[in-house]
Order: sequence, then C-alpha cells, then structure tokens
Amino acid sequence: MIYVFIGVIILLIIIYLLCGLRIVPQNYVGLVETLGKYSRTVKAGLVFIWPIFQSLRKVSLALQPLEISKYRIITKDNAEITTSLTLNYLVTDAYKYFYNNTDSVESMVQLIRGHLRDIIGRMELNEALGSTSEINAQLSKAIGDLTDIYGIQVVRVNVDELLPSPEIQKAMDKQLTADREKTAAIARAEGEARNIELTTKAKNDALVATAKANAEAVKTQADADAYRIDKLQQALDKAGDGYFRNQSLDSFNQLAQGPNNLVVLDKDEITDLGKIPAAKKIWDQSED
Repeated sequence: MIYVFIGVIILLIIIYLLCGLRIVPQNYVGLVETLGKYSRTVKAGLVFIWPIFQSLRKVSLALQPLEISKYRIITKDNAEITTSLTLNYLVTDAYKYFYNNTDSVESMVQLIRGHLRDIIGRMELNEALGSTSEINAQLSKAIGDLTDIYGIQVVRVNVDELLPSPEIQKAMDKQLTADREKTAAIARAEGEARNIELTTKAKNDALVATAKANAEAVKTQADADAYRIDKLQQALDKAGDGYFRNQSLDSFNQLAQGPNNLVVLDKDEITDLGKIPAAKKIWDQSED
C-alpha cells in the first residue's frame, strides 16, 4: 500500500513539474511573477516556473503597426482641422512596458496626440497643410523619449492626412476656383493681347515691305530713265547736222499730212523755209 502511495506522490510530482514547463515563442520575452510580484525576465525557449506560485507573462518584441483614429486640432489662426496618424513601434523594455503603466500603448497614443496638437497649434492653417514633412520630423523628435517612459520605441510615425473642416474646405474651394478663373482670364487676356500684337506687327511688316518694294521699283525705274536719257544724250551729242535735218523733214512731213496748215517759226528761220522740200510742197498745194 505504501508503494502505491509513493507512486502516486511521484506521479503527482511529475505532473506538477510538467505543468511548470512553458514555451516562450521566438521574438518574445517572458516576465516571471512569483506570488504576483515580478521575479525575472526570461528569453525565448523552454522555461520552467513553479505552478501555483509563479506565472508567466509573454511580451512581444516584434514591430507593431498602430493607427490613431481621426481627431480634431485647432490651428494658430483658430481653424479646425482633422488629422490621423499611423505609426510602427516595438517594445524595448518589457518590464517598463508592462509594469510602469497600466496601458503603455494608450499612454503612448495620448502623448503623441498631445505633441501633435502642440506642433500644429503653433502653425496657421495654410502653413500646417503645406508642412506635413516638417510636422513628421518634429513629432518624431518629440516622442524620442518614449523608451525611457514606456519601454517603447516608435520606429516610424506619419501624419496621413490633415483635413480642414467642411466649412473651411468649402471656402478654400471657392477661393481656389476664383483663383483659377482669375488665372484663366489673365491668360486669355494675355493671349489676345499677344495675338493683337503679332497681327499688328505682321501688318506693319507687310506695309514696310510693300513700301520698300515700291521705293525699290521707283528707284529702279528712275535709274532706267536716267540711263535711257543719258544714252540718248550721248547719241545726240555724237549726231551730225544731217541727222537733225532729217528729223526736221520728218516733222514737216507729219505737219503736212495733218489737218492744220498753220506753222509757227522764228522770224530768222522764215527765210530758210523755202529750202525745206516739205514746206515747198505745202505751199504749192495751198496755191492749187
């Protein structure tokens, strides 16, 4: 009977010891508590604790994503905007993460919200909407001490959106539309002015070109007339008395064939009229 009792005791001891075996997964740490008080930190692997007297809390060291829901912030110029954040964090000190705060993640979120509210609260609306990168940099610098407080390291934080209130958004849309219409009107006016300028320039260039062409034509004609007169003068200078006498005869012949019988001559030339055959012919015809 005693052997059975001893066997049962040994079996219970084995079961008790087996119940004390725990496995801490990879990228986790275990916090061992003895009678509710922190005892030690164990790494990943097979761990033994004393059942009933001890317990094991597992804390993940892996990178955790977190989205901070939308909330409202008032800017320096009293404009209301809605913002949302995403971040990635990991636990660097399991003891501080679990024992120094009842909810380290929620405390971290509240701290980040406070820092972001302070950063944006010192900016005016237009400055805040156009400074997302600067806000991210200031926020990352401001929350760099989270490891010492909560045992958490924020690897990345990003402001996903900054949205003005619907009333401000409508006003901004109207202003944007007005600016676009103004820009378009200015562009149209500049285009029309440029078109008028080009058209006027083209007309002026055409007038100038026409004037230059006419002037060139007149100059060419004048040069041709001057050349013809010069050549004629040279020919007359070389012509003899016979040429002029023949010219006189041709002129009197043309007069004789015309309807007019009146010829006006200088008194000194009347005596020589009879020497001209054409004049004699005219005289004879008048007598008949």
